[in-house]
Amino acid sequence: MQPTVSVVIPNYNYAKTLRLCLESVFDQEYPLHEVIVADDNSTDASREIAAEFPCTVLHLNPNGGVSAARNAAVAASSGDILFFLDSDETIAPDAVAEAVRLLTEDPGLGCVHGVFAPEPLIDDGPVEWYRTLHAHHWRTKALGETSTVIFVATAMPRRVFDEVGGFDTTLRDAEDVEYSDRLSAKYRILLTDRIVARHDEESRMGRMLRESFRRSQFLVPFGAAHRRKEGALRVNTTGGVATAMLTLVTLPLVAAGPWWALAPLAALTGFAFSDPGLLGVVRRHRGPRFLPFFFLCHLLVNMTIGLGALWGVVRMVFTDFGTPTARRRPEPARLGGETG
Repeated sequence: MQPTVSVVIPNYNYAKTLRLCLESVFDQEYPLHEVIVADDNSTDASREIAAEFPCTVLHLNPNGGVSAARNAAVAASSGDILFFLDSDETIAPDAVAEAVRLLTEDPGLGCVHGVFAPEPLIDDGPVEWYRTLHAHHWRTKALGETSTVIFVATAMPRRVFDEVGGFDTTLRDAEDVEYSDRLSAKYRILLTDRIVARHDEESRMGRMLRESFRRSQFLVPFGAAHRRKEGALRVNTTGGVATAMLTLVTLPLVAAGPWWALAPLAALTGFAFSDPGLLGVVRRHRGPRFLPFFFLCHLLVNMTIGLGALWGVVRMVFTDFGTPTARRRPEPARLGGETG
């Protein structure tokens, strides 16, 4: 008998992409047992859009974050395999079939997760292309067994989820890293390009940098130890962040004279070579004219990550930021209305 699959989709104010997401889910080659959308108290048209499809819609109230939404959806599901998908993503028609095939062929796998296509789900401009190409690159260069799971088109047997436990609902960022530590301690994790998703990335520079700053504050309390594990995924290289920060620090030396300008130039050169293959991916998919803009975005993002990580250290020193939290089991749905 084929294992049954429950597709789990947390959602908060993604009316822009939710219909595309659900269309891709109901276009799957593999027959689905159920699709559950956990709407985290959206204020847009998300619920109305979800109601257009034959899925179960959980109305969560109050807003509890992506971890709480995923836990609620899992608690309401009954499939043998859980397939996690965010509402700003779509999946290829064979994505669920490939995930099931990989998990059934290798019972020792605790989880399989996929990669992003190099093209954005919705083309909203050059910043989004930067984000999409970078996300495509760092995932595809790390294909194979890993100690990290990023919940992008991710499938795991229910028995594994029940054993490892639910997502930590105190975390709205770095929840993937925290979950990876628990999962990889017991099971193998596979990153595969047999599962492909398309993602609607942030398209505005200011919001992209603010998001990078917010998330990078968790690098030290949550990410640093995990990055040292064998096979851990790294979104940005340590060398890239270090040389970007060195460029920022030495940039004022330009005013001291031409010889002093060699310092930031050397740091910038080191940054350009900190992630081999990245610029080649950009050139291949967008052409050489896009390279200067991509390089500038990547430099600013890595500078922002460095500043965010430093601020995270300051918060750790003077507050309880980063204190280990209790490992949460799946919670029941907190419903604010009918399920449909």
